[in-house]
Amino acid sequence: MLDTIPNEEEMTALVGKPLYDVWNKLCALIDEKYDTDHLWDKGGKTWEYEYKYRRGGKTLCALYARENCVGFMIVFGKAERLKFESDRENYSKEVQKIYDEAQTYHDGKWIMFEPTDTSLFNDFIGLLKIKRKPNRK
Repeated sequence: MLDTIPNEEEMTALVGKPLYDVWNKLCALIDEKYDTDHLWDKGGKTWEYEYKYRRGGKTLCALYARENCVGFMIVFGKAERLKFESDRENYSKEVQKIYDEAQTYHDGKWIMFEPTDTSLFNDFIGLLKIKRKPNRK
């Protein structure tokens, strides 16, 4: 667990203003559709921070931050991968490529995006809907 949650200044200094705007817009989009717990943590070896969206002990997705970079990760289990694969033509080529190149582990396929703008946000919401139906109207 983190001792202190990074504030706006620290996040802006870390990822830069344009990416912090992307981060905030993505958070707002997820919060608009999902009522979840938010957990800050250290980002492991590769990232400075991890910001998880969880409900009922299950992670919906996680955002990551490091110098000049933000990450959005979603982990798909077997059933979720089948749903995506049967609907993949409805996602952008970029999302399909990142999905195809993502590493599959024993607990699922870890799909990491590094958005630099909001262009993939509709696809992100589609991926989240595969993971869990939105619980906010």
